[in-house]
Amino acid sequence: MTGLQVDIRVPVGRPLPELAEFATEVEAAGLDGIGVPDHHHTGRDAYLVLAAMAQRTERLSLYPATSNVVTRHPLVSAALTNSLDELAPGRAMITVAPGFLSVEKAGEPKARRARLGEVVLALRGLLGEGAATFDGHDLELFHRPESGSRVVVLASGPKLLELAGEVADGVMMLVGLDPRSVEAARRHVRIGAERAGRDPSSIEEILIVPFGLGDADTVRAWPRGWFRPGQPWLRYPSASNLTWLKEAGIEVPDGPPEDLDDELADRICTAYGLFGTAEQCADRLIRAHDELGMSRVFLFPAHTWATTYDLPRAEVDAFGRTIAPALRAAGLSIHRP
Repeated sequence: MTGLQVDIRVPVGRPLPELAEFATEVEAAGLDGIGVPDHHHTGRDAYLVLAAMAQRTERLSLYPATSNVVTRHPLVSAALTNSLDELAPGRAMITVAPGFLSVEKAGEPKARRARLGEVVLALRGLLGEGAATFDGHDLELFHRPESGSRVVVLASGPKLLELAGEVADGVMMLVGLDPRSVEAARRHVRIGAERAGRDPSSIEEILIVPFGLGDADTVRAWPRGWFRPGQPWLRYPSASNLTWLKEAGIEVPDGPPEDLDDELADRICTAYGLFGTAEQCADRLIRAHDELGMSRVFLFPAHTWATTYDLPRAEVDAFGRTIAPALRAAGLSIHRP
């Protein structure tokens, strides 16, 4: 039985010293990594947050989750990642996507897939060999670590999954936990890798796992709710979520999400992520590991626009008290308590 690395989203909702202190609590709870949203409009820079966390922790993987490729030039992003790797050797990576909130707040359109691919290749060159060509210019990056930092694409739709297979070192996938959904997503990654003449097994896979604690009525409110006006929670960050639910045999009807009945809401929660009591979430995570053979997950605490910058204190506490001990008992923890 293989180990399971479990990371968690920590937003930039508090001052940097408090975020760095919270990282020590995340590490003490037995989690393995932190991904910080790269949201410029908060007035707090994700890479400075990660640097502060690096100074206070010893083993956590640290990375932006996720940086866009519109508001930062790839040379700038590579230098930031390289600097983080100097503070936390072997613990840093960069994850990128076309953009969502930061791009929206900057008044810019999301990057096209082709542009994302160009940036990923430039980042891999800079963080690997120290050189890349981008927009006709030769770029160099000095003082890089010998091992280099990985470049991971966050993807939820089939075409982005294929792009990740073509150009990235890894892929973060928001596709649920149903074996049918995950296999369909993996197939798209393989298509992209094979199209580029790459070995699909060389591409690291990280499953993004929505995580909602509570009793049945509380967790059913998530698929029935709204992320923000005009955007149902099930369509955040994109409507691709419905594609993977359909692969799991779940058709989400048109109409207000609050009309979903109890049975359908329960099926969605089971297929989509970890929902329920801490004990139920631990059991679901272990079952998903056994069914999918996954080695790394990124816990994505359920939230709305109103709560998007709240620290996941309840989730970290539940992990430390209940989920981590269950993983250890199942032989899945990758480190000693």
